[in-house]
Amino acid sequence: MGEPETEQSEMLRSKLIENKEGEEEEGESAEVSLKEKVWKETKKMWVVAGPAIFTRFSTFGITVISQAFIGHIGSTELAAYALVQTVLLRFANGILLGMASALETLCGQAYGAGQQHMLGIYLQRSWLVLIFTALFLTPVFLFASPLLKLLGQDQAIAEVGGVIGAWFVPVIFAFIVSFTCQMYLQAQSKNMIIAYLAAASLGLHVFLSWLLTVRFEFGLTGALCSTVLAYWVPNVGQLLFVFCGGCPETWKGFSWMAFRDLWPVVKLSLSSGAMLCLELWYNSILVLLTGNLKDAEVEIDAISICLNINGWEMMISLGFLAAASVRVSNELGRGSKKAAKFSVVMVVLTSLSIGSVLFLCFLFLRGNLAYIFTNNPEVVKAVARLSPFLAISILFNSVQPVLSGVAVGAGWQSIVAYVNIACYYIVGIPLGVLLGYFLHFQVTGIWIGMLVGTAVQTLVLIIITWTTDWDKQVILAQQRVRKWFLPETQRSNSHSELA
Repeated sequence: MGEPETEQSEMLRSKLIENKEGEEEEGESAEVSLKEKVWKETKKMWVVAGPAIFTRFSTFGITVISQAFIGHIGSTELAAYALVQTVLLRFANGILLGMASALETLCGQAYGAGQQHMLGIYLQRSWLVLIFTALFLTPVFLFASPLLKLLGQDQAIAEVGGVIGAWFVPVIFAFIVSFTCQMYLQAQSKNMIIAYLAAASLGLHVFLSWLLTVRFEFGLTGALCSTVLAYWVPNVGQLLFVFCGGCPETWKGFSWMAFRDLWPVVKLSLSSGAMLCLELWYNSILVLLTGNLKDAEVEIDAISICLNINGWEMMISLGFLAAASVRVSNELGRGSKKAAKFSVVMVVLTSLSIGSVLFLCFLFLRGNLAYIFTNNPEVVKAVARLSPFLAISILFNSVQPVLSGVAVGAGWQSIVAYVNIACYYIVGIPLGVLLGYFLHFQVTGIWIGMLVGTAVQTLVLIIITWTTDWDKQVILAQQRVRKWFLPETQRSNSHSELA
């Protein structure tokens, strides 16, 4: 075992030297043709960002379509679905997505280092970690009814919520396959298949929702059955693509080696989970705080409309998060610090350009946006008052998630988790409570506090990224690749034993 590892370590060192030499040559030619360099990086970025954005729009659309059909079944069912989806499913989604992002770091850096056969092992290790996590989360959904009652919700809504919670158990296990396969395929820039499957799933969901709830009148059962299928259909397609030869260099079959070195993966997954959960739950707290204000119904309607718009725009930002993570991890794994830095600049500038256009649009549209969702003049007025804060949130969203993607690509999850705790939960939320409740600025004060927290977090991430020693990051990435490296011959033997 020792000799092959030594040989592979030497190979990795020589590969790093070759990459540095190649980087110097690239530097000379890059000065001559900066346009070509920008064009190449733009193409690499959009190969990941384009399908990632479309896939996230489609996934977000599943929730909207389900909510629309359930809304025609009854108000109690709609309230129960919104409650379970917003509180419980978002809670599980944040944990599983966060922990799955560890795979993004490992696969991206291993692929960049030329260790393609390791991606399949990392994928299997991530499955093991996330399956255990999902089993731990399952009781939250099986006992959704008493849990919602404990949180003070209406008894009728809580009872229906219990039924919906049980249907969502297959959904949280669908998240495991969905998140991990997306990150595994993104690291190889093979995520167009994910976009095709997401589009097919969305169309199927519309048809089945109509068929089961309107045509056959199965009610809530029909709508939830269609929802579960909408989440699982693309997963089956992704697994077939991986298992049936779509990734011959990275998938060599199931292996007992997936059970090795699980603890380091668990630690990285936990820090990744903490980082993303703290971000994803931030807006949920905004809604909870708004519910205790005066005229809560109008304020919640207004804030929900703003957050719904913000949620759609956030899908674009999350697409660039994926692009930043893949490009940075690939280049660090390849040993190219200049390319990694250039990727950061290109992704941030592209996302910021799109965010700036949207910022101006939402700033000038103001209350007109609300007419898409409501005809209530009080809600429209409240949305118009909140529109500047929505526009600023969208501008921050164009930078902050991208920097989080850089952190995932470089493996800084634990550092960013501490930054999120300090900026969001020590600065943002307390300031929002102070302005909203004690100084009586209502929802405006709460949102100002949240924006200040986001602004501080964005500034800190910019400073961290700007002052990063990228030579050191290349070394750390190479060390991570070597630490968990498994020679391909041993990998093949392990696969044979399992078969």
